[in-house]
Amino acid sequence: MKVDVLLGLQWGDEGKGKIVDVMTPNYDIIARFQGGPNAGHTLEFEGIKHVLHTIPSGIFHPEVVNLVGNGVVIDPVIFKDELDKLAPYNVEYKSRLLISKKAHLILPTHKLLDAASEMAKGKNKIGSTLKGIGPTYMDKTGRNGLRVGDILSKNFEQKYKALVEKHKNILSHYEAFSYELDELERSWFEGIETMKTLEFVDSEIYIDEAVKSGKKVLAEGAQGTMLDIDFGTYPFVTSSNTITAGTCTGLGVPPTKIGKVIGIFKAYCTRVGSGPFPTELFDQDGKDMGKEGHEFGATTGRPRRCGWIDLVQLKYSIMVNGVSELCMMKGDVLSIFDEIKACTKYIIEGQEVTHFPFDINDHDIQPVYESIPGWRKDLTKLEGMNEAPDAFKSYVDYLEKQLNVPIHVVSVGPDRKQTLDNTK
Repeated sequence: MKVDVLLGLQWGDEGKGKIVDVMTPNYDIIARFQGGPNAGHTLEFEGIKHVLHTIPSGIFHPEVVNLVGNGVVIDPVIFKDELDKLAPYNVEYKSRLLISKKAHLILPTHKLLDAASEMAKGKNKIGSTLKGIGPTYMDKTGRNGLRVGDILSKNFEQKYKALVEKHKNILSHYEAFSYELDELERSWFEGIETMKTLEFVDSEIYIDEAVKSGKKVLAEGAQGTMLDIDFGTYPFVTSSNTITAGTCTGLGVPPTKIGKVIGIFKAYCTRVGSGPFPTELFDQDGKDMGKEGHEFGATTGRPRRCGWIDLVQLKYSIMVNGVSELCMMKGDVLSIFDEIKACTKYIIEGQEVTHFPFDINDHDIQPVYESIPGWRKDLTKLEGMNEAPDAFKSYVDYLEKQLNVPIHVVSVGPDRKQTLDNTK
């Protein structure tokens, strides 16, 4: 048995939460392998919308174990809030929600450092979600971090205070930045007490034993490939490895145990915050796309920048992830257009480029588009691909041929039921 991986192929917000929820009945364990509460995985079923930030997206299936892996950074305040929001739905999670002892904790001062740093950057800010993600990963790599397993230590409070003092010293250098820590700490320690009610595990051993015993595991990624710290549009990226390789370091899974790699992409493209976006639209099409797609960040509420699908970028993401199958999301949004466009190459400094370049921050990139006929029909009530308009099927076929990877799933709405099997 091998571990399957599901991740985003663009700049995040592709719809990973929905697809994990749809696929969860096929698995025994859903395991988050990186990121933190900067993620916003939206699930919708029975007329109710749920947004998860840290908890894996399989939590609403009572027979499935959900594991927060060592590659995740956890804010106890947000984590407690997520659990509290499950209460009205009678979700029994205490026996099914496990946390890796090696996952790092986001302290209140991490969030203060994030805000102070972003403020100091002014116009050069990177578009941080201000959740303390970056500073927490910096402490992790700087070997100063506080981990979930430390909660069980007799010296936990001493370790916490030592790290806070270090952070206060750094914050003192931001002259225009003021803060009140007492209230933030009160909520944080309440979150710690809630976390203590759950089981902390050696996740790498837990996953290994599960795989050996024949359990099916799905590794759930957060953010998107183009936000990867190494392979994304640096420096406008997140602080973790969002690609398939992040599964190995974020769960302790060896490369030889990786099975299917399921890549998720929107039928168009979006991005939140700062950073390059070659196919971004600044015209009415972009505005209409955002309005039709309800493109607002699930975590930040910020409006997403919208553009046509970028096949140069998608091919790059498929390559670095080793994607074996695809899920296309939000096909229904494009129903408002008579003509669909797809970027097949760039023109950079007068030269045609068909590969994703090292740095697109300082270049004037002109996307070269191919046009595909639109379908102008509502897709949200489709029950199968056989009912879809021919023009929509042609768009899916076009993308499969361009990307050279099969599209197994097509989503035509936010609800679980609006998910079509394209393998038949």
